[in-house]
Amino acid sequence: MNIFDIIGPVMIGPSSSHTAGAVRLGRVANKLIDGREVRRVEITLSGSFAQTYKGHGTDRALLAGIMGYHSYSPEIRDALSIARERGIDYVFLKEDLKGAHPNTARIHFFLRDGEEGVVQGASVGGGNILVSLINGMHVAFTGENNTILVMHRDKPGVIAAVTHLMHFEYADLNISNFHLSRERKGGDAIMTIEIDGLPPEGLVPAIREIPDVTNAILIRRV
Repeated sequence: MNIFDIIGPVMIGPSSSHTAGAVRLGRVANKLIDGREVRRVEITLSGSFAQTYKGHGTDRALLAGIMGYHSYSPEIRDALSIARERGIDYVFLKEDLKGAHPNTARIHFFLRDGEEGVVQGASVGGGNILVSLINGMHVAFTGENNTILVMHRDKPGVIAAVTHLMHFEYADLNISNFHLSRERKGGDAIMTIEIDGLPPEGLVPAIREIPDVTNAILIRRV
């Protein structure tokens, strides 16, 4: 147990679940956006998020996180107007996502370079989150650890090549959690690799050079 578990997050807003957790979900999308310009965001809210998002500031919190702000950033209060000033078109939708946690948000972002992406996760209490879907594929990480997402084609030897690189070239790294998801055999797949500490600067670019890896992204602790 750490001090965060005892006193909760430093935050702007009335609720750790509806505000701090929502900011952290938005920040996961921000990491995937990786500094590129956002054109439009469609945010689907489920469960209690859908019922109370305006009163608890969940809408502002999610947008603030998507734009890179933290749970303690005073800009959360003005996130809607800041998004408009940045030229970001946004819409909030309500939908009963079957089997989803009551505090679930699905963030669908559209970038000005034509790319888009989807992040779905839940605020599970005390400002903590669980990310469950990225671009339609199942993942499972909390954002408490530095996480490397490796998008790749489901071909024999890709996982071995990534783990071999991490073991033999960066022996001091320790993998704390590993999860694999794929659309279908031989299709697109994603590795979720949670690690202790920060990876060396050259690790993620080196993973991108492995055959059949389409992209690798470091999501720092959010």
